[in-house]
Amino acid sequence: MVDWSAGHYERVGDQLLPAVAVERAALSPGERVLDLGCGTGGAALAAAALGARATGVDPAPRLIEEARAAAAARGLDATFVLGEAAALPLAEASVDAVVSVFGVVFAADARAAAEELARVTTPAGRIVLTAWIASGALSDVREVRREAFAAIGAAAGPAPFAWEDRAALEGLFGPFGFAVELERAELAFTGPSPEAFVDTWFRDHPLWIADRATLEPHGAMAGVRERTIAVFAAANEDPRALRVTSPYALVTLRRR
Repeated sequence: MVDWSAGHYERVGDQLLPAVAVERAALSPGERVLDLGCGTGGAALAAAALGARATGVDPAPRLIEEARAAAAARGLDATFVLGEAAALPLAEASVDAVVSVFGVVFAADARAAAEELARVTTPAGRIVLTAWIASGALSDVREVRREAFAAIGAAAGPAPFAWEDRAALEGLFGPFGFAVELERAELAFTGPSPEAFVDTWFRDHPLWIADRATLEPHGAMAGVRERTIAVFAAANEDPRALRVTSPYALVTLRRR
């Protein structure tokens, strides 16, 4: 189980802010918006800045507090509450739009999460989410992780739901009356160097903090670090620093 309050996810999550979920949701002032898996509130705050009535939900208490502080500092009207995708603390048909920037993709039970999203979204509402595509540097790093766990005979966790796959999404959301629109987009990760980026990632990202607890006692982290740096170095687009462009799926769900 990942403790999303561990480390400093905000230092990593800031690089996800350019993802275009909020823009694609085409929010109007006064609309009720849910930012699911809000972290430190990036999408909710962007929605609030557009005049929407934003609520962020996340299971990590520390990140919720960070989001509340950010809203206060910017003078934005946004509410942040603790909650899980499978049991949202919201009333039925209470939001006009849901955005989830690489958030719902970590839900332990995709079916339960989809059912909850359908429950809280109004009949005319929409859901916009982003999910990593199984190609590119991030996909290669996931394979490095999988192989490291396999080498020590440990489970790397259950197979994730294919949030980036149209057929899988249609099977998941179709029973709730949603049609699927799917586009490919790109997001760039930057840093001073591949080594500096990976070291920051391993130190601050809750997922890697959880992995380290399993891999370090087996002496496996040094090899994972070397292989991860090699992946980013091979994909690097900036010879003087680091810039790695990663593809992701931009998914829009609307009821038929």
